[in-house]
Amino acid sequence: MANIQQINGDYYGSKETLTEALPFAKIDQNYKAAINNLFGIADKELSIYDDAIFYYNEAIKEANNQVAKQSPLNNIAVIYIKKKNYDEAIKILESILKTKALDNFVKSKARVIDNLGFAYFKKGSNEKGLQLMNESLEIRTKSDDFYGSIESYLHLAEFYSKTNIKKSNEFAQKAYQTSTKLNSVDERLKALSFLISNDAGIQFGQKYIAINDSIISIRNNYKNKFAKIKYDSKKEKDENQKLRLQRAENLVALKDAEKERAIFIAAFVIFLLLLVYFKKQYDNRNRIKNIKTAYDTETRIAKDIHDGLANDVFHAITYTQTQPLANENSKENLLQKLDDIYSRVRGISRENSDIDTGPNYSNNLKEMLSTYNSPQTNVIINGVEKVNWDSVEHLKKVAIQRVLNELMVNMKKHSEANVASIKFNSDSNSLFIDYSDTGKGCEKSKIIKNGLQNMEIRILAVKGTITFDTEPNKGFKVKITMPK
Repeated sequence: MANIQQINGDYYGSKETLTEALPFAKIDQNYKAAINNLFGIADKELSIYDDAIFYYNEAIKEANNQVAKQSPLNNIAVIYIKKKNYDEAIKILESILKTKALDNFVKSKARVIDNLGFAYFKKGSNEKGLQLMNESLEIRTKSDDFYGSIESYLHLAEFYSKTNIKKSNEFAQKAYQTSTKLNSVDERLKALSFLISNDAGIQFGQKYIAINDSIISIRNNYKNKFAKIKYDSKKEKDENQKLRLQRAENLVALKDAEKERAIFIAAFVIFLLLLVYFKKQYDNRNRIKNIKTAYDTETRIAKDIHDGLANDVFHAITYTQTQPLANENSKENLLQKLDDIYSRVRGISRENSDIDTGPNYSNNLKEMLSTYNSPQTNVIINGVEKVNWDSVEHLKKVAIQRVLNELMVNMKKHSEANVASIKFNSDSNSLFIDYSDTGKGCEKSKIIKNGLQNMEIRILAVKGTITFDTEPNKGFKVKITMPK
């Protein structure tokens, strides 16, 4: 930006921009030489020669090779020419030409030769000065250095201004034409100033005034425009920085919100898991409690029934005292009463006695089922020994025996079956029991009325399933499945 400002003649503005550039030179030292060199050019154009020489020397100190030092050295020599210290200028320029590295930079070498020739000319060595300026112009022409050739034309125009006005005007005209093509305003004005001094025509004076007025107006407008661009750029940069900070703050806030949300979700999931765990524990406790309560209730009911049998026994005894037992009918009635009492006591005993769920469980289960075998009903038991009863939970074994006992009681009381079959099977995870009889069956809607609902409650309590399949005169089937 500072270089662009100098091209447009805004040297004070250029120095301000260069001041802004200085902090960046601390990051990369390679820019410091260029910054100091531009400081020197600005002060040279503003005729602040001592400051310009200071900055050029600073640029030389920062230069990292011999070639990089040549530009500020050449600029110092130009200032010495302006200060009429020609010997010092010649000394510097000749030392530059001795640098072999400069041979690879034709345009730079031509500039140094031209300045050296101009210094000799200003010192009074016209012949040597002319020779060097012509040599420089020839190099510039061959290398198509059109901008550099303007300086050669201007130096030669000044050289001939005292001795050959015609040639001076020719070189001034070439300088004017080339600078016009390149839109180099300052060089156009210099060329016009030679033509005016040489009385080349009034039209050149008019052109000079028009161009000079125009360039003053343009440069003033440019300064204002550039200042506005810098202001707008700084404003936009500040706003962008503000937006970046806002985005960063929003991002931090978003991350915090996401973190809080993640913590909340994690806490909620843990809460749900704990809720499920405690509910399961609660359900298990309730299930066990309900089963035990059911068993306790059944024992209490059985006890009440057992106590009620005392009346039946009393009635039987009374019957023997009041009825002639020699009579066959009386004798049959008594035997029937005693048989009923015996059956009831036996059933109560079975239903309410403690169930051994240890190693003898399968034998006890089979024995219990076998007691329902009679001349009227053949009870078939299959697979009870094949089940690994040690892998079945205690409460489930109790439930199985209770349910099967109820099934057998139901069969004995209602089915009038000739055959009752109980088949046991299992796999690694589940136990299967299939019951069937050849009894008279019943309608499914009457199952609850027959008291079989208690079986379903028992099986469901241990997380099993029980299904009933029956129709009138088609027997009765029950399928039980439960996890071990």
